[in-house]
Amino acid sequence: MLNIINDTEYRDFFHQIKERVRNAQLEALRAVNKELVSLYWDMGKMIVETQEQHTWGDSVVETLAKDLQKEFAGMRGFSLRNLYNIRAFYLTYRDLPKLQSLIAEISWTHNLAILERCQDEDERRNALRREFYTKQTIEQRWSSRTLKNHLESQTFEKFLLKQTNFEKKLPSKLQKDAQLLVRDEYNFSFLGLSEEHKEQEIETALIAHIEKTLMTFGNVFAFVGRQYRLELEGEEYFVDILLYHRKLRCLVAVELKTGKFRPEYAGKMNFYLNLLNDTVRLEDENPSIGIILCKEKKRTTVEYALGQVNQPMGVAEYRLTRELPQEWSQLLPSVEDIEQEMNFLKT
Repeated sequence: MLNIINDTEYRDFFHQIKERVRNAQLEALRAVNKELVSLYWDMGKMIVETQEQHTWGDSVVETLAKDLQKEFAGMRGFSLRNLYNIRAFYLTYRDLPKLQSLIAEISWTHNLAILERCQDEDERRNALRREFYTKQTIEQRWSSRTLKNHLESQTFEKFLLKQTNFEKKLPSKLQKDAQLLVRDEYNFSFLGLSEEHKEQEIETALIAHIEKTLMTFGNVFAFVGRQYRLELEGEEYFVDILLYHRKLRCLVAVELKTGKFRPEYAGKMNFYLNLLNDTVRLEDENPSIGIILCKEKKRTTVEYALGQVNQPMGVAEYRLTRELPQEWSQLLPSVEDIEQEMNFLKT
């Protein structure tokens, strides 16, 4: 029997083995993370209940940290700071039963990031923010770094403020995921550009930093092309950036404008989307979606403009610096409005 290995067949065989090993590693990591979160939950509960029972103060936490570090010298996670985090973790979620099953699905690093960043005076809003970021971490498979980026750029607030016509222009089965597609504002500070740069310069920088650009838009996007060429009756038209949303299975056209939003931008995007659907979209793909990025917008103007088009699109602002609009605090919806949005995501 000849011992001859076909290179192509072996590469396929090796790829299968490699994927199986990686899947096993991921499953093992998930199991370890889940057990660690469960351990910290139990520890937090025991610390809180013991303190309440014996009316002990913070000194017991300090003593416990020292004893645990001495007893389990080779284990991490028993520092005084982390014990306080563990205690705060339990106190935060003990009265939120619907979130308790969710927090077990993400790592301690993810949980800690959410715990630290979702704190303000309104506890009901805090709970909704934590639910949003926890669900998105699970559904979108955000890494801890990606989650922190979303927390820093206030994705939750931008999700609530976004302006789209998806409820009227998309099938109901696509609306939930499409709602998460467009934010109200995109932070392009990673480009290192000033506010005076031109559209082409910004577009070039976005493509040059395509990995960070796709992370900013979301981890379910794939890059299709820049200045994507369309043709109709001998005339050429170019979409600034064309992406593909893997979960929605649709093309996403992005138009970049350095000034304020104008109603005619919606008409132009509507034309591009019609053309993409007729000449580029595959038979099994969903309708194309548009995102118009502007330096500023007037919300009522956007609402009127989106009401006059027949294709699904959204209008968002972008910023080249980290400063956030001061007027957001007045625009943010009430807790009741937020709960209604969150209920929509659950369906």
